Amino acid sequence: MTEVGFLLSGRSILLRDFCVGDVDDALTIVGDDRVTRFLSFDSRTRDQAASMISAAIEKAGDEPRSEYYLAISTHDSDRLVGFIRLALSGVQAAKLGYAVSAENWGRGYATDAVEVMLNFAFENLKLHRVTAAVGPENDASLAVVRKLGFVLEGRLRDHVFTNGSWRDSLLYSILVSEWKPYGS
Repeated sequence: MTEVGFLLSGRSILLRDFCVGDVDDALTIVGDDRVTRFLSFDSRTRDQAASMISAAIEKAGDEPRSEYYLAISTHDSDRLVGFIRLALSGVQAAKLGYAVSAENWGRGYATDAVEVMLNFAFENLKLHRVTAAVGPENDASLAVVRKLGFVLEGRLRDHVFTNGSWRDSLLYSILVSEWKPYGS
């Protein structure tokens, strides 16, 4: 079991700070082409996954905290099934990103994690706006943001270079006035 630091709970998931023991589980996400084809970076090696986890652990200690890069685990197991990142930017604003391992797709973990994170963003951090840039072919992620009330702002052309080519992103946002608190 990981040492509990920062912890948020959803219906089926927990959001917690990363720990060193998360490297192999993180690799099942960031090292899997099925997942990274939807992300803003190419698949990573185990060493790169370890560096990512190490950097997230270090940044979690920043005061004030500028991002919440968290592991997604389930209530049944402490093992990482995904990750979510809320990066504070601008005035009362943040950028949101998330990924779930391919083996755990279709279980509602991303929706639950985003819902919990948005509640934290608006209720605890008192943010005004959260954005998410989603690849146009990522039907599952598009369903998550639409279900939770994000509004399409537009297309970011050639937004990320991944897997040897440029890819557009669809920019979605949600304002505090549009958010329905978790559990309501």
